[in-house]
Amino acid sequence: MRYHIWTEGCQMNEADSAKLAAGLARLGYQEASRPEEADLAVVNTCVVRQKAEDRAISYLGYLRHLKQRKNPQLRIAVMGCLVGPRVDELKARLPFVDIWARPQDFDAILRELVPESDLGGEFWPETFPEPKGPTAYVPVIHGCDKFCTYCIVPYRRGRERSRPIAEVQREVRYLCSRGVREVTLLGQTVEAYGKDLPDRPDLGDLMAALHETPGLVRLRFLTSYPKDMTERIVRRVAELPKVCEYFNIPVQSGDNEVLARMRRGYTVEEYLEKIDLIRQVVPGAAITTDVIVGFCGETEEEFQHTLDLLERVRFDKVHVAAYSPRPGTIAWRRMDDDVPHHEKMRRLHAVEELQEGIARQLNEALVGTVQEVLVEGERGGKLYGRTRTNKLVHFPGEARPGELVQVRIERASPWSLQGELAAAGTRAG
Repeated sequence: MRYHIWTEGCQMNEADSAKLAAGLARLGYQEASRPEEADLAVVNTCVVRQKAEDRAISYLGYLRHLKQRKNPQLRIAVMGCLVGPRVDELKARLPFVDIWARPQDFDAILRELVPESDLGGEFWPETFPEPKGPTAYVPVIHGCDKFCTYCIVPYRRGRERSRPIAEVQREVRYLCSRGVREVTLLGQTVEAYGKDLPDRPDLGDLMAALHETPGLVRLRFLTSYPKDMTERIVRRVAELPKVCEYFNIPVQSGDNEVLARMRRGYTVEEYLEKIDLIRQVVPGAAITTDVIVGFCGETEEEFQHTLDLLERVRFDKVHVAAYSPRPGTIAWRRMDDDVPHHEKMRRLHAVEELQEGIARQLNEALVGTVQEVLVEGERGGKLYGRTRTNKLVHFPGEARPGELVQVRIERASPWSLQGELAAAGTRAG
């Protein structure tokens, strides 16, 4: 039996797909490179934005054609954030789908395939993805308790649930024993880690527990929620040499009234205090963020406050999206989506244009420096990898994936760096 998994969305979805693949492999399934070669086609969906949902529905349309015209025995499973507690409407809309599974409900898929098997309580905790390179994502906390008014994630992934430190340690040891050198710890709100565990460890405790894992050279974490980021966690980043100087802290808006309508739980001033803390404790850290433009009721003045914030903070990267109403969220139920589409696009492009200039300046400041790069692979005749601050670097030369090399930066664009291997013994800086 062969399976194919198609994944849309965030790093958590990528990790979920890898986990499911590992479970299918334990049951004897083999991976197919194309759905045409598979007995089981899994679609791991994202509905955070309408475009992501549209891509999943379009792909399902292709699978329906494949099942009806070429392979009537093909079983189709849909998992991820498209699937809520009730699937009656989805079943009516997509009657050709055989299996429905909520995020991380892997058993719903496996029990349809092998109903007589006894997966047992230890099957999933001891099932680890096979790495496909020197980097890996490891979920450490599932769910979200924040219930921002625009966001569907808490309704799909449930409340925050932390994995015990020992369980995360076993997975990281397993991955590193198979060639992984860099691990990114994942959570929708990763600094909430441990609040629901008996001894209430925090993210800093978890990073310290993983720090000496044999073979591990780098640790990262995402995504941060400003109110959960404590000074203790920031200081752990500074104190632990393997933890990279990189923070992803979504701000979503630079206006307090918009933040209140979003129910983000902090003000612009409180957010800036976190930025100041990071820059004081971890000098040179890269900071990235997420921004939503055109949220319900956003005025031109409120949008300008977001541009002002971006100019003030000078983020290394900004992930920007136009507001997209998500059925079931508070904003969808109670607020008017009253910013016209063309105005959302204008604001989105304004953010992109501003950030392109900022990113270019920040990256050009690295020209002439030597950066430590973890080699991830080869593309277009050049090696590529990332710095400790998560800058993408392309360079010629010879090195193995997973190797740490020193690269002298020769050219920069807003999106990546170009360089040359530095002479042996050259130190980063």
